[in-house]
Amino acid sequence: TQFYPQERYQCVPAALATVLAQSGAAVSLENIVDKVYLPGRQGSLQYELLAATRTEGRLPYVIDGSLAAVWRELAAGRPVLVLQNLGVAAIPRWHYAVVVGVDAERGEVVLRSGTDRRRVTRVSTFLRTWRRGDYWGMVALAPDELPVAADRSRYFEAIAALEQAGQPEQAAIAWETALRNWPGDAVALFGRANALFALRNYRAAEEAYRDLLERDGGAVAIRNNLALALAEQGRYDAALQEIDVALSATDDSALRRELRDTEATIRRRKAGVK
Repeated sequence: TQFYPQERYQCVPAALATVLAQSGAAVSLENIVDKVYLPGRQGSLQYELLAATRTEGRLPYVIDGSLAAVWRELAAGRPVLVLQNLGVAAIPRWHYAVVVGVDAERGEVVLRSGTDRRRVTRVSTFLRTWRRGDYWGMVALAPDELPVAADRSRYFEAIAALEQAGQPEQAAIAWETALRNWPGDAVALFGRANALFALRNYRAAEEAYRDLLERDGGAVAIRNNLALALAEQGRYDAALQEIDVALSATDDSALRRELRDTEATIRRRKAGVK
């Protein structure tokens, strides 16, 4: 596992660079510092850490807060970034380190921590400091990787956040990866279709939406997005027909407002108004 000695107040950039490099991402510690180091707080926050992971085309996945979960990811070749409190409750000293090994027989945990490439600590000590950090830990996944013992909801939320961060290509791969583990899952299929739309692959997105409608013809959100995919191909009349079908299928006021907004957008496009 790559090692980046951590300068003062830079434990998150160095720890994050370590797990990103292990995932195969090409990283620069200097760039990571710019993304996650907050000088005013002399540290970094988990939100910035997760966001920075996404900008590198990797999917940050928060693991279950247990030593068993850490061990499983290590066995899969993935180091685990953890939050520790090396102080006490009244005077916390927050620190991010990377777990690179667990020796159950010796009762030891091996960390990349601070300037130490190999800091060996007792399991009991590690668990005590990790507990003060609410047992928070994450791995950086390539988009074609699944975490071990993946939690479906948590993994799907991580993919959606990756797409929202402007990584539709990586999100599309991740949805395909999800479908290998949860074949036929409607949420994953919808996510994949939306990622194809975001990639401007409108024909493939149309096919994906139609496949979903064969499963659930009353799904208003799917039909709305199908209409948008058709409009992007210049097939405005067909798009408006889909909106009509969707409007007839729901009495929900919020959904109807969204459908009417889509309808107005399509009509403007059809009239040549941008």
